[in-house]
Amino acid sequence: METIVPVHPGLPLVGNTLAVARDPLGMFTRLHRQYGRVVRINIGGRNQYMVFQPEDVKYVLQENHRNYGRSPAFRVLKRFLGEGLLTSDGDFWRHQRRLAQPAFHRQKITLLASTMVQESAAWVAELGQSDLSGPINISQALMDVTMRIVCKTLFSTDASHRLNGLSHSLETLNVLANKSLLSPIKWPTSWPTPNNRRYAKARKQVDDLIYGFIASRKQTGTRHDDLLDMLLYAEDEEAGDSPNRRMPEQQLRDECVTLFTAGHETTAVSMAWTLYLLAHNPASLERLQAEVAGVLGTVKTEEGALPPVEAFRAMPYTLQVVQESMRLYPPAWAMSRMALADDHIGPYRIPKGDTVVVSPYLLHHDPTNWPDPERFDPDRFAPGADAGRPAYAYLPFGGGPRLCIGNQFALMEMQILLALLVQSFDIHLVDKKPVRPQPLITLRPSRPIRLQLTARPTAP
Repeated sequence: METIVPVHPGLPLVGNTLAVARDPLGMFTRLHRQYGRVVRINIGGRNQYMVFQPEDVKYVLQENHRNYGRSPAFRVLKRFLGEGLLTSDGDFWRHQRRLAQPAFHRQKITLLASTMVQESAAWVAELGQSDLSGPINISQALMDVTMRIVCKTLFSTDASHRLNGLSHSLETLNVLANKSLLSPIKWPTSWPTPNNRRYAKARKQVDDLIYGFIASRKQTGTRHDDLLDMLLYAEDEEAGDSPNRRMPEQQLRDECVTLFTAGHETTAVSMAWTLYLLAHNPASLERLQAEVAGVLGTVKTEEGALPPVEAFRAMPYTLQVVQESMRLYPPAWAMSRMALADDHIGPYRIPKGDTVVVSPYLLHHDPTNWPDPERFDPDRFAPGADAGRPAYAYLPFGGGPRLCIGNQFALMEMQILLALLVQSFDIHLVDKKPVRPQPLITLRPSRPIRLQLTARPTAP
């Protein structure tokens, strides 16, 4: 029997757009508490069906995923990312996924992780040589090191001399994309508005860098153990003799920009939240430092050599800390899918062309599956602690066939960065005033996180 979907009242013409734009997390949380399973709202003149329960989220993202394509909201991201894995759809997406998947197999991640260790260790050493008499902007410091890591793992190059300009360009694109996403008025991209001019300038700087890397690699023909090499030479065996067996240059650009953006910004934001939470929870920090010391302190290496990647995989509590941080502050805090045909989620009808919205943030803060959900507790991810918890109650990297292809890459990078940092430094809060989450394209801190770092006397 079909059940009528409850509709949340809104204003004439604009519906719920203004309420969502003012406070997305607060609005979504209130809707969850009021309606429980599903509610229809109107944003930007489009019907949006918010689903709150893990079993319904699983249905949309996994069980009937072929009926739910990228929503119109992704057009905003597609303007910058092109037809990368994050924004493409249908058969084209499946073709691209087959081409890119081998680059993220476990043995490839291990190879790239060695670069992560080298760059992270160099960054920690530089911090130790810097002036730590006052607090540091750890948000910016992490943006810098994650960009170094993604440049080396993606392009085998050091772009440190261009970091400031590149970071600014990526930040500009993020902010402008978020404005466009929430704006009820969509100005044509060809109009020379101030925002469109800023957008074009920022995109050109990123494109110049990415196309430069691709052109240089093609000209030299030199092989490298990096992601660009894997993408350049990847072949889709199902394509037969088609010219699409390998990626054309435009597609290489789109995939590189997607990996570059996701591998840089989302990892830095997640790491900043992790350190913020640890500074608030000194007992967890001490336990983490004890695990790191217990593992890295017993690794036998030649003098001056760095720990092997396997050592970082032998730190379960370090991974739990990262997982709990991403529960509280998932970088992808909301995602949307458009119904390609009429459907039902349980007894509720979803019309073709309407959008379904899923919020990992709400799923991660639901007290039904996460008792005392605002408390930081890495033991939620201890072995066996997930017994009885729905799989789709935790979605830091999405779910179903479109699970983020770089999830293991990101987790490995965060574990390495975190372990090496807390091995050398104690961290302390400078400002006791809480930092609020700011839901842009990713869930960012409302202001830069500033921490006091103190060198540990036991640091090597």
